[in-house]
Amino acid sequence: MTKMGITIYECGQDEAVLFREMAPRFGVIPTITAAPISEANIDLAFGNRCISVSHKTQITNSILRALSRAGVAYISTRSSGYNHIDVDFAQSVGISVENVMYSPDSVADYTLMLMLMAVRNAKSIISRTNIHDFRLNEVRGKELRDMTIGVIGTGRIGAAVMDRLRGFGCHILAYDHRPKTSATYVPLDELLQLSDIVTLHTPLNADTHHLLTCRRIECMKHGAFIINTGRGSLLDTEALISALESGRLGGAALDVLEGEEGIFYADYRNKPIESKLLLRLQNLPNVLITPHTAYYTEHALRDTVENSIINCQKFDKEKIVWVG
Repeated sequence: MTKMGITIYECGQDEAVLFREMAPRFGVIPTITAAPISEANIDLAFGNRCISVSHKTQITNSILRALSRAGVAYISTRSSGYNHIDVDFAQSVGISVENVMYSPDSVADYTLMLMLMAVRNAKSIISRTNIHDFRLNEVRGKELRDMTIGVIGTGRIGAAVMDRLRGFGCHILAYDHRPKTSATYVPLDELLQLSDIVTLHTPLNADTHHLLTCRRIECMKHGAFIINTGRGSLLDTEALISALESGRLGGAALDVLEGEEGIFYADYRNKPIESKLLLRLQNLPNVLITPHTAYYTEHALRDTVENSIINCQKFDKEKIVWVG
């Protein structure tokens, strides 16, 4: 049997170990590079109809064109979202794009952790403890059982978040344009008005960009919290900052951020950060920022690598059968 080749771009060391471990089992020859895909390294894809890419780098239409000319017909993105790729343009040049399913528990667990940290003022407590100030915070924490949690987006991750929340005894509301669970669904504006915590789990696309606009943020309960482990641009960040600075919102915990590209996953200890939005958010005592890491667990990483290979194989076999 002829082995199938896959080019894997922007592959971290831990991912590379897994790709090399799994490839023989699936009869796949991996070509692995740590570099993000660019027009300068398209040649690594020559001879391989399928490639795997990371969510960390935007893939331009000129790169898609070059990949098509190189014979690439399928892109598997190692992420649940694919807002970093113009899927319609890819289709127009003969390239199919598909995301990868991985354990929703990674993001769901992390979401609950951020919720608990936000309502218990964890950032302020840890900051004070680090400088040996062991006094109690002037603001008491809140308990989830006393709160209404609004879940926006009830796919695999949103549903897993709701499963966890039920154990805390809190009241749960849901919003999704296509209800998928037995949760109590309400219109978006109603959810925002009634929720003490709003958590975002909907995909980012043209319809959901700035889903939480300035108007919608202003409609939220006074003192409410926003949790975002979805995509940064689901929120109007300027409006969020204004609501936080004015004291209208109680806090936010953000694992994703508008303009995170080129900042998250890089070492900025000795370099200036030019994102004014990020700096303003970090200066607020009631805002937690983490660098798009909710998905990053051993279990989810193994799922991502394995399913990326499986997706490529499935596409290749289907095309071979169709051509025959």
